[in-house]
Amino acid sequence: MDYITIDSKKVPIEGEKNVLSLIRKAGIDLPTFCYHSELSIYGACRMCVVEDERGKIFASCSEQPRPGMVIYTNTKRIQKYRKLIMELLLASHCRDCTVCHKNGMCELQSLAYKVGVHDVRFPNTREERPIDMSSPSIVLDPNKCILCGDCVRTCDEIQGVGAINFAFRGSKTQVMPAFDKKISETECVGCGQCAAVCPTAAISIRSNVSVVWDAIEDKNIRVVAQVAPAVRIAVGDHFQIPKGENSFAKLVEALRIMGFDQIYDTNFAADLTVMEESAEFAARLEKGEKLPLFTSCCPGWVKYCENKYPEFAENISTCRSPQGMFSAVIKEYYKESDEKEGKKTVVVSIMPCTAKKGEILRKDNFTDGRQDTDYVLTTTEVIRMIKQMGIQFDKISGESADMPFALASGGGAIFGTTGGVTEAVLRRLSPNKDYQTLRDISFTGVRGEEGIKETVVDYQGREVKIAVVNGLANAGKLLDRIKAGEVTYDFVEVMACKRGCIMGGGQPGPAGPRTKQRRMEGIYKVDKSSNIKSSDENPAVVALYQDFLKGKEHRLLHRNLK
Repeated sequence: MDYITIDSKKVPIEGEKNVLSLIRKAGIDLPTFCYHSELSIYGACRMCVVEDERGKIFASCSEQPRPGMVIYTNTKRIQKYRKLIMELLLASHCRDCTVCHKNGMCELQSLAYKVGVHDVRFPNTREERPIDMSSPSIVLDPNKCILCGDCVRTCDEIQGVGAINFAFRGSKTQVMPAFDKKISETECVGCGQCAAVCPTAAISIRSNVSVVWDAIEDKNIRVVAQVAPAVRIAVGDHFQIPKGENSFAKLVEALRIMGFDQIYDTNFAADLTVMEESAEFAARLEKGEKLPLFTSCCPGWVKYCENKYPEFAENISTCRSPQGMFSAVIKEYYKESDEKEGKKTVVVSIMPCTAKKGEILRKDNFTDGRQDTDYVLTTTEVIRMIKQMGIQFDKISGESADMPFALASGGGAIFGTTGGVTEAVLRRLSPNKDYQTLRDISFTGVRGEEGIKETVVDYQGREVKIAVVNGLANAGKLLDRIKAGEVTYDFVEVMACKRGCIMGGGQPGPAGPRTKQRRMEGIYKVDKSSNIKSSDENPAVVALYQDFLKGKEHRLLHRNLK
C-alpha cells in the first residue's frame, strides 16, 4: 500500500485528494480558514502550510499526495511562517473582539491563540467601511473580513446564487455584492450559509434577541414560542450534550425559566403542512395540472425559484411553511382571549434557518393583513439567551411542551432533514399504515444526504415520479433539466441547505462530518420513538380540523396569493 510520512508517522493513501486530508487522518488538526471539503480548493489563507524533507514549504490543501512524501507540520520555519500570516490577517482586521458577538467562538481568535500570536506589530491601515444591515436575515461587516473566500464559494458553488464576490485587487480587495449594492438589493435568498462558514463575524446572523427580551418583560404581552424539529438536535452542541441528542424537553424548561408564557412544538404544524400539501398534491395529480408540485416549506428555496425560475412559481405549493401555519393558528387561537384580557400575543419561532426571518415579512404569509410570526430566533440566538440567563442547560431535567399543540407524529419530526417532507407525504397518502409499509417507504430512496435523489412510487395504480433536492445549486441543475424536457416529475421536495434544516444557516457551527451525521440520525431517532407515525393519525390534528379550523383552513394554512 502507498503511504506518506507525516511527522515520522506512516499514513496510508486511500483515495485522499490532498495532503491536508492525510494530515487530519493522522490525528493532527492543522489550522485552516479557506478549506472546506465540500468546496473547491482555494489555497488563499496559507495557514495549512507544511514543509517537506527538502525544505519546500507549500499549502497542504492544494497539494496532491504522492507515495513516499515526507511531511513536517510544525517545524520552526512553519511556526514562524504561520505566526506572520496570522499577524498580517489581524493587522487588517477590526480588533474590537471583546464586544464582538462571536467572541469566544471566533475561529480567527482561536487560531491566533493556537499559533502563539499575542501581539500585532503592524497598524491597521484598512479604510473602515459601513456595516450592511439591510437584510432581515444576515449582517455584513466588511471590517471583520479576512478574505478567506469561504462565503463567496459557498454562495456560488453550493447555493448557486452568487450574491457576493471579490472586488478590486491587491490590498484593496473586498468581498461585496456587485456594484457595491446592499445585500437586500441582490438575489440573496437569506439562507445564511455564508454566515455559517464565515470564520469571523464578517457575515453574521441578524439578531432579534433584545426585542424578544423586551417582549418577555412586558406584562401586557403573551409571548408564545414554537420550536422547529431541527433545533432540538443541535441546541445542546454548546452544553456538553452528545451530538444529535434530542434536547427538546431541556429547551422547553429553559424557555420557561426565561419567561416565555407558552411553548409549543412546530412538529405539530408540520403535521398540518403534510395534511394540506398531500391533499393539494392529490388534487393536482387528479387534474394533471401545475405539475410537478414543489414543496413550499423552505423560504430560501421559494425566493430562489421566484428570482431565477419565475416560470415555476405557480408550481410551488400554496401551503404556508409549518412556521407560517402555526403562527396563524396561534394568533387566531388567542384572538378572543387577547380581547378579553387586554393583552397582545407575540409569536416567537425558534428556527434553524435565517431565511425564516425574511419569510415572516412576506405579505403572502400575512392573515387579513396581520403579520403572524413576530420574531424569529435561530438556534444560535437561543443558545446566546440561555447563556445570558445563566441556565445550566446540561443540568436541567426538562419539561413537556404545552397543550393543545404539543402532540406530533414522527412524520412531522423528520421535516428537519432532506427527504423528510416527501416521506411524511407518502405516509399520509398510503392507505396502509402498518410497520412494513412505513419501512418500505423509508427505503424508497428519499433518505440520505445526496444532493439529488429520485424515486418512483405507486399511488392508486399510478406511477408517481419524485425528486428530493438539497442545496440550491442542485435545485438549479434539476430545474434546468425539467425546462429542457430531459426529466419529468410529479412531486419535488427542495431544501435550500445541504442536508436540510439540520444544517440551516442558524444552526451552531462549525459542524464536521460526525456532527452532520449525528444530527440526521437524531431526527430519525425522534421519529422512531414516536407512537404516531403519520400526520393523519395525530388525534390533536384531527380534533383541530373538526372544530377550530373548520372553514378557516385556506385562510390560515395557505399563502395569500391574490
